[in-house]
Amino acid sequence: MSYTNLLYHAVFSTKYRKPLIRVDCERRVYGVLFHIMRKYGVRALRIGGMPDHVHLFFVMPPTLALSDFMKRLKRESSLMITQEMIIDRWEGWQEGYCAFSYSRHDVEKITNYIKNQKERHSRVSFIDELRLWMIENGISDDDAYFPK
Repeated sequence: MSYTNLLYHAVFSTKYRKPLIRVDCERRVYGVLFHIMRKYGVRALRIGGMPDHVHLFFVMPPTLALSDFMKRLKRESSLMITQEMIIDRWEGWQEGYCAFSYSRHDVEKITNYIKNQKERHSRVSFIDELRLWMIENGISDDDAYFPK
């Protein structure tokens, strides 16, 4: 018998980081993401974000590679957002994503972090937040991953 508990916190942006996920449509966008996650056997622990990016905290089955899942999730959700006309002038998601793994001991911390995005971003920009996470996770400040 095998057991896994693969917890991930992933973040990705709207194309060109345009603030298109307004309050009046964010629940529908998050619902689309939730639906696709369930389709692949991924259990959402928290979905949230800001008008220009989304945070997902989830448990993923060991039969699915994170990179494959993220590619499918972004492609399928972008298609659904377009087809269901959830967001005006929708251009899709920006290329790439950022993801970190966590232990079960971090569930409350990460869940609350995502839950409080709007309050946090009144003080810290998305880029500064991303830079801090990457530095905390051992990625050099002068690395190519950082937006210039």
